[in-house]
Amino acid sequence: MNRKMTTVLMASFLVACICTYIVWHVLANSIAAARLANVTHVVAARGDIKLGEVLTDDKLTTIGVVGSLPEGAIVDRSKAVGRGVVSELYAGEPIMESRLAAVGSGGGLAATIPPGMRVCAVKVDDVVGVSGFVTPGMRVDVLISGLPPGPAPPTQGPKVKTLLQNIEVKSAGTDIQKDAEGKPHQVQVVNLLVAPDQAETLSLANSQTHIQLVLRNPLDTQTAKVQGNALGNLYADLNAPHVVSVAKKAVPALYTVVVLNGTKRSEASFATPEVR
Repeated sequence: MNRKMTTVLMASFLVACICTYIVWHVLANSIAAARLANVTHVVAARGDIKLGEVLTDDKLTTIGVVGSLPEGAIVDRSKAVGRGVVSELYAGEPIMESRLAAVGSGGGLAATIPPGMRVCAVKVDDVVGVSGFVTPGMRVDVLISGLPPGPAPPTQGPKVKTLLQNIEVKSAGTDIQKDAEGKPHQVQVVNLLVAPDQAETLSLANSQTHIQLVLRNPLDTQTAKVQGNALGNLYADLNAPHVVSVAKKAVPALYTVVVLNGTKRSEASFATPEVR
């Protein structure tokens, strides 16, 4: 009796295991099928892609995205090939429409310029250009210094003025120019994103004055009210006594009237001439 009971129990356990495996296998296949049905393949970067590069087919790959697609995701490679990159992409990152230049605009720095804006190149010194003082995406103020045109007091000397504020740096690097003898030499160049009227101002300042870039916090977008300064003010004696001129209060004129009454004499004074 015990042997029969043991055999029945073992058979029941075996059947339960088989049923459990079948149910698990069916459910696993159903879940996998549901996941595959909800996966969409989008275009992604095969490796790191720098700003300004033009996308080619070998720089692209596809990855699966489960659920809803991010807004602007590209699913067709043909819509990405040949377009310039307006911001850096990293390996495995899905490519969005907002990260690419318009169709037909090509690559390079020009493709990253927003409509209605201009990129103006300015020459800076080696400290600013080489040491990484300014890099793309930073915000700077543009200061100019030199001798202003027209008559000026000889004691003031050169002046400095804040020309532009909160200007975005698009790129920084070197450019090859020729000196007076025709020999090429490298100069540090920083490209700034400005409006058309600012480009005219900056171009004139670049050719007639010395330009200095001042780094600022990108979160600080307020325009500071600053006045220019002159070299003569730096040598002013700050410890000299400051004389304050006080305007004297005008004292009204007094008019005296003598009154004779018999042998009595009296005088009366008035501040207005109407008593005459």
